[in-house]
Amino acid sequence: MPYEPFRYQTAGELQTAAEALGVSLPLAADTAVLCTSVRFAGMTLPNRLGTAPMEGADALPNGAPSELTARRYIRNAEGGSALVWFEAVCMTGDGRSSAGQLLLNSDTLDAFKRLTERVKEAGLRANGYAPLLVMQVNHSGRYANPGGKPAPKIAYRHPYLERFRPASDADIVSDDYLRKLEEKYGEAAALAKKAGFDAADIKACHGYLSAELLSALPRPGAYGGSYENRTRFLKNAVAAALPHADAGFFITARIGIYDGYPESYGFGAAGKDDPAPDYTEPIRLLGELHERYGLAAVNLTMGNPYVTTHVTRPFDRGMYDPPEHPLTGIARMIDGIAAVKRAVPGLTVYASAPSYLRQFADLFTAGAVEEGRCDGMLFGRLSFADPDFANEILKTGRLDPKHVCLTCGKCGDLIRSHYPTGCAVRDTQTYLPYYRQYLAGRAALPENFRG
Repeated sequence: MPYEPFRYQTAGELQTAAEALGVSLPLAADTAVLCTSVRFAGMTLPNRLGTAPMEGADALPNGAPSELTARRYIRNAEGGSALVWFEAVCMTGDGRSSAGQLLLNSDTLDAFKRLTERVKEAGLRANGYAPLLVMQVNHSGRYANPGGKPAPKIAYRHPYLERFRPASDADIVSDDYLRKLEEKYGEAAALAKKAGFDAADIKACHGYLSAELLSALPRPGAYGGSYENRTRFLKNAVAAALPHADAGFFITARIGIYDGYPESYGFGAAGKDDPAPDYTEPIRLLGELHERYGLAAVNLTMGNPYVTTHVTRPFDRGMYDPPEHPLTGIARMIDGIAAVKRAVPGLTVYASAPSYLRQFADLFTAGAVEEGRCDGMLFGRLSFADPDFANEILKTGRLDPKHVCLTCGKCGDLIRSHYPTGCAVRDTQTYLPYYRQYLAGRAALPENFRG
């Protein structure tokens, strides 16, 4: 079956299409299981729904959250999500993806404190519970753009990625740089705790520096080549953060378990010239993070949103025609996550990327939980389009088809262009003006420079 836009009117049609593709989707009869509680790291969440980390590129110049930032997270909290996983927050100036990326340091700490207080108060007032807040600690690595000009910091030369984002040998970071950066993760965890977050995510996904190191087979030295070396940075960063964990604050990670490059040195791939998934190393890594480092919960994802968007978040319309049907990508994501969950059963696992399924994303999530493929789900693009999605499910049993994400790619266009990011379709008054600015700027570029 060739790629086609979403056209399904019933869950039965969706399942029939999946079967024709040779994949299976876990569609439940109802969403009751999503209303049940989940417990991990000594904390109990009243439902199994959460918002995924979606960058808004709306920070103030010093990296502090703006009122537009606050608006996004307050709406998520009011919408009923028990878990609000904040977007990538940079811990060092040279690792910012744009001048609009959030930056947590001593200068912005008080602003973050005010933000977390407002978000928790909003959830408590609207729903009777405050959401658990996770702060994602990140270094943009290859995608660093701190002053509005690309300044990549890479783990190794990657010929496939460099077709899309140029780099040179001079951009490869040294082992000494990485050793110092590991400690920065500990400092960031301490600041996240002071800022009122409930957890710090040591992010390793979507092609950023910590994720790129997981596939650094060609890199010499202590951080490349062998599995032990390639996972060294992530483990040391987690170890640096762990001393700040206590009964009210824990360390977690968002891990990319499959990069999906058609040719590459990608993590979770069967071989250099074979892009098929092989979860042997991701399972080993997640098992070690759980058993040796005590991580109680993680969020798992795949791909690179800049390069393999169809793997990260299957879509209806985007920057390119995907090489596969979106249902194939949806199935790969949940099957890979399920493989980790089965292999590390004591680990609480939140899954990712259900938004392509529109109004059936809730039945898909419930089915995945019922079948033990995951313990909960984080919704990204849907949380932009419909911040009330959790309460729709919790209070009515289903998502409202009039509110769902259309996976049209407009939010992706905005974030890649460093405009304040949200849903230009469902939240037109706020984000459509930015999208029009993006279109005007894109139209002014020569054809070969348009992304």
